[in-house]
Amino acid sequence: MSKKIIVIGGGLGGLSSAIRLAADGHQVTVLEKNERAGGKLNMRSGKGYSFDTGPSILTMPWVLEQLFASAGRRLEDYMTLVRVEPQWRTFFEDGVTLDITSDLPQLLKQFEQISPADAAGFLSYLQYSQNMYLLNTKSFYNRSLSGLSDLRRFHSMKELLSMDPLRTMHQTTNRFLKDTHIRQLFDFFIMYIGSSPYSAPAVLSQLIYVQMGLGIYYVEGGMYQIAEAMLKLLGELGVEVRTSSPVAQVQTLGRSATGVILEDGSFVDADLIVSNLEVIPAHHSILQQHPKAAERAKDLSKYVPTVSGLVLLLGVDNVYEGLLHHNFFFSQDPDREFSDIFVEGKATSDPTVYVGVSSKSDPSQAPLGKENLFVLTHVPPLKPGESFASQKEAYRDIVLSKLERMGLTDLRQHIEFEYTFIPDDIQHLYGSNGGSIYGVVTDRKLNGGFKIPSKSDLLDNLYFVGGSTHPGGGVPMVTLSGQLTADLIKEQLDRAEKSVM
Repeated sequence: MSKKIIVIGGGLGGLSSAIRLAADGHQVTVLEKNERAGGKLNMRSGKGYSFDTGPSILTMPWVLEQLFASAGRRLEDYMTLVRVEPQWRTFFEDGVTLDITSDLPQLLKQFEQISPADAAGFLSYLQYSQNMYLLNTKSFYNRSLSGLSDLRRFHSMKELLSMDPLRTMHQTTNRFLKDTHIRQLFDFFIMYIGSSPYSAPAVLSQLIYVQMGLGIYYVEGGMYQIAEAMLKLLGELGVEVRTSSPVAQVQTLGRSATGVILEDGSFVDADLIVSNLEVIPAHHSILQQHPKAAERAKDLSKYVPTVSGLVLLLGVDNVYEGLLHHNFFFSQDPDREFSDIFVEGKATSDPTVYVGVSSKSDPSQAPLGKENLFVLTHVPPLKPGESFASQKEAYRDIVLSKLERMGLTDLRQHIEFEYTFIPDDIQHLYGSNGGSIYGVVTDRKLNGGFKIPSKSDLLDNLYFVGGSTHPGGGVPMVTLSGQLTADLIKEQLDRAEKSVM
């Protein structure tokens, strides 16, 4: 039976759920508070430079292919994906550099020059990572999981033990690799989901295979083309996407949501609601009128936010030949870096810095002879009432000084366009918890590595999607969250329909 469904928020989780729900025959409306849908996947331009303001690396393109196929479409008719090789260039303070590539002979040749023992160790590590990925295809990537009890339904005890539940990702990296540079490099893969290798479960080592086995991609014309493609498909499916339409409150009656009240006071009714707003902030905002909202938010406190970030969009009148499309400038002391951010809750004095230069792969993104630098440094999420504004300029100087010291000569003198995002901006624009970039941190002890369940405990017809829900943050994961939540909704609607027959 067709339902009238409202999706609150037009991030990739909201848009993907809207596609799936519309393909299932429901009448869907997306309400987005900002002037443009896409959530953190967005864009900004100026002086001839174009920038993706959020995700810049695409992995697991099968998630997008699956989404479009669910609506009877072919992904290649909506966007063009380009595989990026080499994948990363990595820089260390002592002058060591490595190009990460899925060309294994070439990669192993580089390892042998640094640490011969790690050439063989890495092959074992990659096999381990692939095994973790394949195990997760039975559950993690095709079901909306709410905890260990769900996981047990899809795996034997032998498989659960094969997931190495007593080890962290850092312990696993150290088990296979010896050189400090190579260990640091592969530990950092966990930052795809904004967590710490010292706390994330070993099963997340599968991220090594996700990148090196399946590849990384760029979307021609910029990563925002993913959102554009989803919006085009939604139009074809008859879904209304209303931008500049902030939701003030979910209207309820007993254990049911009846619709939403917008900030302009208008009411939109619904049979079912999907929220793309992070779960904990949702309980403090659009659900705050519910008598049990504050209590439920407190119950969810173990799902702490991931890192936030300082983002510098730099248009430079220079070409840095030493850079690739994706580049990482590593800290000298990763133990201290992760301790500062995740234990002490402070911006570290020597951060790892990511620099993405999409104009390396797509010259249309910058004027001829110039480059667009997307610079990201992770910082802790904001605590309640906290602001990063007072640290903004000093931290910008730390980042730029590091880049100039490690090869981007006279960077400051070449900047002719600049735009900055700090955690305050991310929190304000997207309603994320403390300006979190990737939703909920994956922590073996805090939450067992699980995310917040997609189905609301307060309301029977309210569901959540996005980085704070299963399977987590990042483009493929939030897109998958929309699909898996739509699957969950279909199962529960089918069950309800059968119960009344």
